[in-house]
Amino acid sequence: MVFFCFLVDQTRHVQGSKPAAGTCTRCGSGASVADIKTATRFCYVPFYWKSWRAIVCTFCGAVLRSYR
Repeated sequence: MVFFCFLVDQTRHVQGSKPAAGTCTRCGSGASVADIKTATRFCYVPFYWKSWRAIVCTFCGAVLRSYR
């Protein structure tokens, strides 16, 4: 019997943010510093979490700089 498991998804959740100086290089909107938690699930079972800080755009959501 053979089972095939595939990577199901990887989700990002912003846990908290505060305004930052500067603008987005893509859309020209404001930026904020955010604490982000990334969770990876394999066959619907979460097995890896990582928390990190990044500067993200408040309008388009692009990650402008990350601090891991």
